[in-house]
Amino acid sequence: MLRRPAFALAFVAAAGLVCAAAALPAPVVKEPKTKLPAHAAPKPARTTHAAVHRVIDPSTFDTSVKPGEDFYRYVNGTWMASAEIPADETGVGSFLEVRDRNQAVLRRVLERAAAGKAAPGTPEQLVGDFYASGMDSARIDAQGAKPIAADLAAISAIQSVDDLRAELAHLQTEAVRVPFPLIAMQDLKHSTQMMLQIPQGGLGLPDRDYYLKQDPGSQALRDKYQAHVSKMLQLAGDDAAAADAEAKSVMAFETRLAGAQNTRVERRDPEANYHPTTLDSLEAMAPEFQFRRFFAAVGLQAPAVVNVAWPKYLREVNAMVAGQPLDDWKAYLRWHLVRSTAGGLSSPFVQENWNFYAHTLSGTEAMAPRWRRVLTAVDGDVRGGGGAGIGEALGQLYVKEAFSPAAKARAREMVDNLRAALRERIATLDWMSDATKQAAIAKLDAFQVKVGYPDHWRDYAGLTVARDDWFGNIRRSEQFELHRNWDKLGKPVDRTEWGMTPPTVNAYYNSRMNEIVFPAGILQPPFFDPDADDAVIYGGIGTVIGHEMTHGFDDQGRKSDAVGNLRDWWTPEDAARYKERADKVARQFDGYVAVDTMHVNGRLTLGENIADLGGVAIAYAAMEKALAKHGRPGLIDGLTPEQRFFVSYARIWRQKMRPETIRLRTATDPHSPGQFRCDGPLSNLPEFAKAWGAKDGDAMVRAEADRARIW
Repeated sequence: MLRRPAFALAFVAAAGLVCAAAALPAPVVKEPKTKLPAHAAPKPARTTHAAVHRVIDPSTFDTSVKPGEDFYRYVNGTWMASAEIPADETGVGSFLEVRDRNQAVLRRVLERAAAGKAAPGTPEQLVGDFYASGMDSARIDAQGAKPIAADLAAISAIQSVDDLRAELAHLQTEAVRVPFPLIAMQDLKHSTQMMLQIPQGGLGLPDRDYYLKQDPGSQALRDKYQAHVSKMLQLAGDDAAAADAEAKSVMAFETRLAGAQNTRVERRDPEANYHPTTLDSLEAMAPEFQFRRFFAAVGLQAPAVVNVAWPKYLREVNAMVAGQPLDDWKAYLRWHLVRSTAGGLSSPFVQENWNFYAHTLSGTEAMAPRWRRVLTAVDGDVRGGGGAGIGEALGQLYVKEAFSPAAKARAREMVDNLRAALRERIATLDWMSDATKQAAIAKLDAFQVKVGYPDHWRDYAGLTVARDDWFGNIRRSEQFELHRNWDKLGKPVDRTEWGMTPPTVNAYYNSRMNEIVFPAGILQPPFFDPDADDAVIYGGIGTVIGHEMTHGFDDQGRKSDAVGNLRDWWTPEDAARYKERADKVARQFDGYVAVDTMHVNGRLTLGENIADLGGVAIAYAAMEKALAKHGRPGLIDGLTPEQRFFVSYARIWRQKMRPETIRLRTATDPHSPGQFRCDGPLSNLPEFAKAWGAKDGDAMVRAEADRARIW
């Protein structure tokens, strides 16, 4: 992706680079059994610069494949044939190679901190004690379900709708955010102001469609989900018969919620997600919630205006408060309490949670080692106003070891070069009027750029991290982030805040901030190698930078202006011409088969596909400028700079995933599979065809009438 750091990939606040969710490991690669044919291999180098750092490995190439037929497999085919997916992973690929190197650094940092005795409140104490508490499996297992016993008892004690309202509010404060979360976010049309948002949510399966599709595979998965719910409730103390009945109730309850939810494609329209609602109107829309009392119960001052992102959903939830039997609500709340806290409970909960979400849904064959699971929890998910972890405390220690000031300066220089290249391209577009060009350039010039790590680290004062309380550390960090988010209401927008932690192998564009953000975690080889030649660097991190810049002008990002407000700054004629070009991208990706007969959803993935197309085109233009300035190095490993650029690009998207993971991501992820993120954009670029001698009629050269070119 880059990936969206917003709370459920639902809002348009941010768009990012990598494929969602799964973190994959470095590949296990076997030596090829046969030698590549010499006539098909890259030519021996004729000229090189002695100082050039060779980072492209031609042994990954499958030279039996012509570059003009399938460039992704030409560059990655031998790797694809020999890479093995470890049992505890959903796949392998370049992003996960970087993740593994980063996690090796993080593990050393955490183990050193856990072994020391740092002063209270310091990053070393916070991350060291958090990590130590998670590694104490004997203490955790001895607790069983005791950490949630009081909450389970409170749910069981519900006897009236008033009790239900009170428990729904209480669970919000415990970071069990059902049937919807409450999130402070910037007002879409007034980006200097914060607004409370009420979106949809409350499901245990990944998406509404998992409940509503009637094919045999979907029904079989629902049966497995219902069995999983029963097993988890039995671990929480219910007998088998009661748990089975509750699981059946949960399935029916969540299916009703799913029927009222908008699709992922519908949720991509920012105007359709914007419904500012006064408090009086909110209470009229959902009178059963008694929102004034509800806000007071969760500790929020009643806001004057709330954005109800999807009113249909809130109305249905209101009807369920009024008419759904209390026993159904109690089963639903018990389940979501257990589901949301499973990672902090004893091994049987963790194992059964893994059985369904990692094994059944994603195909993983073994659980990740404990140190990795604990590390991930410490780093946490501080995006979108919630989540456990103390990622910026850990990030402070990470960047000291893994990201130098020189690397930060080089990355910022590249951002400036890419911005200049995009500015020139906008100025010379033949399909856009001068008025819209001026507004687009003004927006580009206003981009805020964040590289590596925050200028001001998050203050964790008030958060208690205890060495002997794993569950408590998770819950307190969740509550800390929850209240940190809610405390933004009524205050100026903090434009220094980051939506990803520094070790994250990702990047993002935030439309409300009009900012592009590149954590230190992704500014690592093979994406960013300061010792590599310009072609490799621009084909790697350069395309990442271009991708995030283009998000400011994708089908969603183009609808916000230079200060982050949702506003139409396009002439009607330019908007129509843009849509025509974007539709070509959607149709192109609709035609790709991800797995079996399951096609990529060209509308769901449109923003990311546009960003990929623009990113590689902008980075290529910036590379040519760099070569003109610094000089051409000649052939390296038999490849021209232009060829090395495209090889570097193809290399960053290499991935091999389990079929279950591909199905899950194709249904839910706004990013296309790596093969199509490589070949899709390149097949639209004359620069690629020229570099590799591809001709009309080749698979990597789209017909002129179908070719997409936007930025």
